[in-house]
Amino acid sequence: VPGRPPPPAPPPPPAETRLRETKADLEALAKELNPTVGFYDPLGLSSQNFWGKSEEETIGFLRHAEIKHGRVAMAAFLGFIAQCTPLVSGEHQFLPYRGYVAGVTPQEQWDNIPQAGKLQIIAFVGMLESYGEGAGNPDGYTHYTKGGLPGFYPSIKGKGAGQITFDLYKPFPIFPEQSEAQKERGRRVEVNNGRAAMLGLMSLLSASAVPGSVPALSGIEGFPQYSGNVMIPFEGDFTLF
Repeated sequence: VPGRPPPPAPPPPPAETRLRETKADLEALAKELNPTVGFYDPLGLSSQNFWGKSEEETIGFLRHAEIKHGRVAMAAFLGFIAQCTPLVSGEHQFLPYRGYVAGVTPQEQWDNIPQAGKLQIIAFVGMLESYGEGAGNPDGYTHYTKGGLPGFYPSIKGKGAGQITFDLYKPFPIFPEQSEAQKERGRRVEVNNGRAAMLGLMSLLSASAVPGSVPALSGIEGFPQYSGNVMIPFEGDFTLF
């Protein structure tokens, strides 16, 4: 039509994202992290194709899952120790939750939380998980199976209609900026610390459930003992079987 501007050109096709790591990269990383053990994959998971994805996408998933489990284990390991101290498990002028009982083990502290409180905790963790998976298309985010950095967590500051005022990582700008080499080293250290924390957490839970199962902890007087089942987190609330 005369005088009408030409239609806009269609957007270019998205550039193909190069997947970050191959199995060879994983083997090299394993030797860097622990030269003594090296690459250890007895089940051959790094050669699998989860959910029909490629091997590289599967490796991205496994790397991210390990980092995430390591972070949770580090928090849980320190939390177990903190919950054994009188500061946390002792008497409180203001009860932290309804039904609080002083002087019980960390596992019993969880059991004593009302069911509604447990569901709130799980819902909060689910919200963090959704943000970590890229909910809301945060700026600069690339999924870890599509070439993104395993373990990366996008900024959540300002999310939730502005109610979230801090980022999950580095909530306060009190640490100096790091070079890329320092960040890379920190990521390596985090993986090793996470692996140690996973072993440490399981040792605490094992020694708590089966006295004497962890000789290194057997000599600790008053080590908390638990007769319940940590694999059934809602054992005291409801059961499906």
